[in-house]
Amino acid sequence: QVQLVEAGGGSVQAGDSLRLSCAASGRTFSSYGMGWFRQAPGKEREFVAAISGSGDGTYYADSVKGRFTISRDNAKNTVYLQMTSLTPEDTAVYYCAIRSPRGSYYSRKESYDYWGQGTQVTVSS
Repeated sequence: QVQLVEAGGGSVQAGDSLRLSCAASGRTFSSYGMGWFRQAPGKEREFVAAISGSGDGTYYADSVKGRFTISRDNAKNTVYLQMTSLTPEDTAVYYCAIRSPRGSYYSRKESYDYWGQGTQVTVSS
């Protein structure tokens, strides 16, 4: 099975930027779409961004569109989430996940088969 490890989280102030990374191993990385989700205390895990296997298709939640950018480097088996103009509402644990080949909706967590352990992002005002 595929294993995922997120990194790059931390504590920043509003308006700052962070770049998260997710390194994958275990299967052919370029064959799978990838997604980023986040979960704040007491809230459900929500969709943030997704990218196709080749990297030519990207999708974003309305709450982050224009501020976050998802990308991937298949040679390094890594997907990234560049976050800018961060606000306290972005505070959450961020998870990366690998898309299921049978999934129909990129924004639904049920469409992903493998998940990392998450990395904490804290934004202070």
